[in-house]
This record gives sequence, structure tokens and C-alpha cells, in this order.
Amino acid sequence: MSPKDDVVIKNCSYLQPDFAVAKAKNIYISRGRIRAIADAGEEIPPDAEVIKGDGKLVIPGLVDAHTHVAQQFLRGRTLDEFPMVWARILVPYESNLTADDVYWSTKLACLEMIKSGTTSFADSGGPFMEKAIMAIVESGLRAAVTRSTMDMGAFVPDNMRHSVEDNLKMTETLYRQYHNTGEGRIKIWFGLRSLLTCSRELIKETAAISRSLATGVHMHFTEHRDEVSYCLENYKLRPAEYLQSLGLLGPNLLTAHNVILAEKELELLKEYGVKVVHCPRSNLGNHGFPKTPRMLQMGISVGLGSDGAAASSLSLFDEMRVFRSGIHAFWGLPYFDPVVMPAKELLKMATLGGANALLLGEETGSIEVGKKADLALINIDQPHLQPTYNLVNTLVEAATSKDISDLIIDGKVVMKERSVLTLDEEEIMFESQKRFRELGIRAGLL
Repeated sequence: MSPKDDVVIKNCSYLQPDFAVAKAKNIYISRGRIRAIADAGEEIPPDAEVIKGDGKLVIPGLVDAHTHVAQQFLRGRTLDEFPMVWARILVPYESNLTADDVYWSTKLACLEMIKSGTTSFADSGGPFMEKAIMAIVESGLRAAVTRSTMDMGAFVPDNMRHSVEDNLKMTETLYRQYHNTGEGRIKIWFGLRSLLTCSRELIKETAAISRSLATGVHMHFTEHRDEVSYCLENYKLRPAEYLQSLGLLGPNLLTAHNVILAEKELELLKEYGVKVVHCPRSNLGNHGFPKTPRMLQMGISVGLGSDGAAASSLSLFDEMRVFRSGIHAFWGLPYFDPVVMPAKELLKMATLGGANALLLGEETGSIEVGKKADLALINIDQPHLQPTYNLVNTLVEAATSKDISDLIIDGKVVMKERSVLTLDEEEIMFESQKRFRELGIRAGLL
């Protein structure tokens, strides 16, 4: 990381909170925060680290609000697979992970996120999360981390399923040891894997302890129609109503996927301030099209997630582009509505929407004086981006992860001119190739 407290991005353009582009500016960063934004040409402190902003646009760092850092060694294994992918592939994979596998998988995920412009993420948990946290701290990324928590499910092996008491105790121990570590960048949340693998008691107790510790809860939610059937058959309630009855709904709840929701469930999510996260590439090809236009109309906070690298990549630029096309085809074309999913709304989901999901909206997610300096620089002086009548529209439709030139997290330079400063890329790739094959054989996936 940058050894200096002061960083200045010199002569850049930047994305303002209203998504207008301001040009020829200097952004002054000190002690992790944006201290001033002034016209280019203003004096630069002699001891500051200078990042060249010529031909670059500064945007808020992207926020991956739902991912699986322990699944990096599953890349390419779940696409074009018939159900049940969870039982046939994910369970054998996760149950065979070692602590070192998780460490190097997380390092590889962090490397990919940094090179994709992601500054913060929410991980929904896996085994050996202490090793994952170690890798995240080394990377410089900001993260909300939990354990994968389950206490039932016939297809869940014993080493992935624990009692209510043990689940809560293990996550609380993780919280006591690692919450606010990494200079405050690491937050420990409670996790619930899904409605199908978590009992009523586990959900109720998780709701209570998370509020007592003033932290969040991360949960897969209404990803599959099976969840709706399960709740209706067993409790005569839809999933959101079921969670309401157990006291889990609230502003500290991050729900990932949110595809199979009835109108009255949307009203509950809005009423309780639940944070909604979509994973477009994961959802559109398997589970359907969420009611995102209606959610936005209601004022529900929506973020984006990659859902891990098993089927695709960790690029939020790809998520935005796929999501816009999918939502336009499903909700826009039938009603002749070309602006059913505007580009700036998508960029907001990938930045401030994700920050809100991580309970960090007051600190990150937009470029404003006083906020944390979590920033990504895009090289816009390229033939696929310039010239343009509307830069935001062009970014959403044409920019890629490879256009990210520099990344700043918590005021520290983590990547400069595509060179990652916090991680050894060559070492990570070498270790990953070796462990990928060994794990694949052990889990019966090769």
C-alpha cells in the first residue's frame, strides 16, 4: 500500500453524487478520507503521493454485495449444469476445502476484485473464515464477512452442519476476534445460508444476537421457487412473512438474490428497511427476473453482487451490462419502456446501493468531501469509451474491468497503473493452479 498519508489525484474527471461528470479537478485525500475537491492547478502538498488523473474518470469504488471468496477454485464448474448444483457440486466442494485452500482462494478473489475496480464486498461465508479474513486484510479490501451457517438439510454433510448453539458461538467468536480489524475495514456479520438449511430457532436467535452486537445478517433469500413452496407448505406464509414472524426483518438484514417475491413481500422489505441485493448473471439464467423496477419505484435499497466466480467472474461491469439487457427485455419491451432500467441506476446499485447493503452508505459509495476515500480510476481515453454524448451510459454499456487503472481503498493506493501493490500476483496464480487441481480431485469434480 501507499506509505503516505496524503494522496492527490491530479487533473481528473470525477463522478458526482448526481452522476454528472465534473472535469479538470484535483481530489485531495488525507487519513483515509476525501478532504477536498478543487480545480486542477491548485497547489499540491509536496509530500503527497500524486496519482495522474489525465484521461481518467474517478468513480466510487464498486461494491460486490454478495460473493463467495472460498469458491474461486470452482470457476467454470457450475455453468450449463442441471439441478441440483448445490447438492452435486457445491456441497462436495465446500466440504473438502482445507484452511489453506480458503486462504489462497480468497487471495485470488481479492486479486480479481482489485483489478475489477471493487473496493468493498460482502461474503456470505464458508469454512475456515479466519484464513479468509487474513487474506482480505493483506489485500487492503474492505469487507463484511460471516460464516456459512446451517443446522439442517438432509444433503448437508456433518462437517457443514452445526447445532444452533454452536453456530452462534462460532460466529460470535469470529466477531470478538476480528470485527473492526484491518484498520477497521473488516466487519463480522452473522450468516444464514438459506431458509431450507436454517431452522426457526437458528433464525430467531440470529436476529436477536446480531441486533445485540449491532452488526448485520447476510442471507440467501428467495433465490429458488423451492423456498416459497417450503414456507407455504410448512408455515402457511411466504418467505418474507416467515422471516417477519421470526423477527429477522430489519435494516441490518442483507438478502441476496430476491427473485421470487410477491407484491406484499416487497412492501414488507420496504417497511423494515431490508437491503436487497441482486446477482444478475446468476439469477437470470436460472431463477428468473426480479421485480427491480418496482423495488426502485418503492424506494427499496438495491445493490449488486457477483455470486462468486463458480459460473462467471467477479466483474460488476459485466453484472451491470447483463442486468440492463435482461431487465429491459423482460420488463421494458413488453410495455414499450426504454428507460425501465436507466444506466445511472445501475451504476448507483454497483456503488451506493452496495455500500448501503454493507451498512456503509454514510461512509462510502459516493465521492463527497468527508467520506472514505474508496475510489476507482477508469482510463476513459480509449476508442471504446470516447468520444461519447453520455459517459455514464457508455460506461455501463462498454466499460470492462480491464479499464480500471488505479484503485484507492481507505485512502491507500492498492493498485497503480494496473499494478497491484498489496498482493503478489505471480505467487497467487502459481498457488491457485496447484490447489485448484488437488481440490478438484479430492472433491470428485475433475
